[in-house]
Amino acid sequence: MRVHIPKNKRVVQTYAKSLHNSVDIAKFKEDLKAAKNIAFLSGAGISSESGIPTFRGRGGYWRRYSAASLATPEAFKENPSLVWEFYHHRREVAAKAQPNKGHIAIAQYEAKHGKAKIITVVTQNVDSLHARAGTKNLVELHGSLFKTRCTKCNDVLVNTDNPICEALANKWAPGKDVVDSDIPVKSLPHCKKANCNGLLRPHIVWFGESLETPVFERADEAMSKCDVCLIIGTSSLVYPAAGFGPLAAARGAIVAEFNIEKTPATRSFTYYFGGPCAVTLPRVLND
Repeated sequence: MRVHIPKNKRVVQTYAKSLHNSVDIAKFKEDLKAAKNIAFLSGAGISSESGIPTFRGRGGYWRRYSAASLATPEAFKENPSLVWEFYHHRREVAAKAQPNKGHIAIAQYEAKHGKAKIITVVTQNVDSLHARAGTKNLVELHGSLFKTRCTKCNDVLVNTDNPICEALANKWAPGKDVVDSDIPVKSLPHCKKANCNGLLRPHIVWFGESLETPVFERADEAMSKCDVCLIIGTSSLVYPAAGFGPLAAARGAIVAEFNIEKTPATRSFTYYFGGPCAVTLPRVLND
C-alpha cells in the first residue's frame, strides 16, 4: 500500500514527527512491558492541563504579589492571614479542577500492572489530582493543599473543608485592587487537639524549607531503583526533583520525558514525547 506524503513542508514535518513518535511509542511500550520497577515523576505541566495555574513565569501573580513571595515561612510569620487567603484561593481552584486523561492513564496503568511490577508515582504537585484519579502508591514531595500542619504540635491532618474556616469564606478573590488581609489571626484555622490550639499552616514545603526526610527517602528509593522512569510535565529546574531523571539516566535506566517543550535535561533521556500529557500518556500507557 502506498502512503500519501503531503507536499506542504509544515505538514510533511508534522507527519515525520508523528511517524517518529509512533516508532518511539512502540519501542517504549516494549521497554515498559519488560520493566519490573517503574517510577513516574510529575510536575506542574500535567496539572496545568486541568486548569491549575503554574505560578511560574510572567503570569505567576496573585493580587499584587508574586506567588513565590507568599510561599515562604517568612511571609507566613509576617502575615499569616494574607498567606491563608492565598492558599484558600489555591484550594478553591484545585477542588474545582478534575484529573485529566494523563492523571487517569497513570492511575489505570498502576491498577492494571501494580501486582506484577513496582510502580511509584512521585509528584511535585500539591493539588491531589493524582490521588483523586486513583493513584495509590503516591509520594507527594511538596505536600498537599488539603493537609494542614500545626505550628505548635506539628500534627499533620487531611482537611478538605471548604472553606477551611468561616473567616476565609469568600476571601479567595485574586483581584489586584485587594492588597492586604483584614482577618484576625485568632479567626484563622487552629489546631483542635486538646491543650494545643496552635495556628495551622498549609502542609506545603515552602521556598527555603527542606523536604521531609521520610518523603525524600521514598522518592529517592523509587528513582534510584527503577528500570524505567517517566518524567512528566516538569521543567527539570527545581531541585532536588530536577536531578532525579538525569541521575536515573546516568546509571542506565530508561528515561522518557513527556512535555510540551524540551527542557535542559532532555538530551540525557532515552525518549522525548512532545505534546500535552493528557494526549501522550494515554497513547503510551494504554495497551
